[in-house]
Amino acid sequence: IASAGFEGRETATAGQRKAAAFIENFFKSLGLRPGNGNDYQLPYPVYQDTLLSSGLKVNDQSFRIFEDYDFSLANNYSATLGSSQIVYAGYGVSDSVQDDYKDLDVKGKIVMLKSGYPPGFVQRQVNGRRFNSFIKQDEAQQHGAIAVLIIQNNFPHTPAPLRGNMYREVYRAKNHPVSINISEKIARSIMGGDFDSLNHAEFHAKTYQRDIWLSIRKETEFLQSTDVLGYLEGSDLKEELLVISAHYDHLGKRDSVIYYGADDDGSGTVALLELAAAFSKAKAAGKGPRRSILFLANSGEEKGLWGSYYYTEHPVYPLEKTTADLNIDMIGRKDPGRKTGDSNNYVYIVGDDKLSSDLHPLSVAMNKKYTKLELDYKFNDPADPLRIYYRSDHYNFARKGVPVIFYFDGIHHDYHRPTDTVDKIDFDLLEKRARLIFYTAWEMANRNEMMKRDLKLAESR
Repeated sequence: IASAGFEGRETATAGQRKAAAFIENFFKSLGLRPGNGNDYQLPYPVYQDTLLSSGLKVNDQSFRIFEDYDFSLANNYSATLGSSQIVYAGYGVSDSVQDDYKDLDVKGKIVMLKSGYPPGFVQRQVNGRRFNSFIKQDEAQQHGAIAVLIIQNNFPHTPAPLRGNMYREVYRAKNHPVSINISEKIARSIMGGDFDSLNHAEFHAKTYQRDIWLSIRKETEFLQSTDVLGYLEGSDLKEELLVISAHYDHLGKRDSVIYYGADDDGSGTVALLELAAAFSKAKAAGKGPRRSILFLANSGEEKGLWGSYYYTEHPVYPLEKTTADLNIDMIGRKDPGRKTGDSNNYVYIVGDDKLSSDLHPLSVAMNKKYTKLELDYKFNDPADPLRIYYRSDHYNFARKGVPVIFYFDGIHHDYHRPTDTVDKIDFDLLEKRARLIFYTAWEMANRNEMMKRDLKLAESR
């Protein structure tokens, strides 16, 4: 899984497809049924843009991308427009305390805004659950603007690849106006001497008569990635399901440098395969689980939990009949920052205190009976600054109300670096952690009742 031949397994690349084929063939060799009808793979769309050209001119003075302006390729569309008016509208925000658009007519015009937000604005929006990262664009659009220029003080920028980042949604319910970050040099060419008064409290809105030309031309490539699903049918409770998940994607290559992802999440992926082998062997011996088990190898996790999001939005098996998701993401290393307890005999348990009061006692009982690991609950803290509970594929099941446990070894120095290689895996500890997951899964798959859903869903922060 973490070999050079899989090229770091970046989502929607040849390396990821090779890894998916490897996992599919492994599931076939065990006799697992295809988890998606007649297919082992569940495809979902991915998109990627290539910038063909761009331009920005003010009164026939041309400016250069990255040196004087840039923009998000994925969040803009191909557009060419010219205007003779630019309206400066402060921060471009509007709420009960401050309305930067008061008495302004920006319909069909380009607005220019300061970066950031006025004091207290973000907290008011958060308190009212209204804040989002496109709030400036939203306000401009609501007031009729056709484009947004946001003044930044950190130009020039490092040139970005002409091929942008992948993204998951191309058919959007709402498209924002064209939005471009501009340098202070461009702002000064528009505002003249007014630019020096930009941060004075008494300086607010003003319309500038300037000829401005904006152009963005891009090409969108329609790609695809897949989750890999292996299905083991249960016996008398086969209509109910336990999901065991791990993500098999990683970061791919940067130029010629491979990010191997042996721990993240090669360790979880091979644990998933070994668990599938163990349950298949049990069934072949006439001791199969009562509930069905879905072995779910997700892609897209490193991009933003894409594969598990797609599965939980388009579930092959009913989520209301899914007793739990046991998610495995990094269980092959040790956390150098863990200063208490036995670093050779622990695992972080995440999410067992949420959604179901059955989770914690069952997990503790299986560990006490079989594996005797130190169960560390550090990342269950709602104030966890790393927000680990929200950062792996189990969360997409949790947000749908499915009880989850996430197994994790912590953050080490090779996290998301090319040096996360197989030679650094602690296989004895990896095996012991996998055994805990096996015994926990065995109990969940064979107990009389599904896991209760009696605790409130934790809200994302």
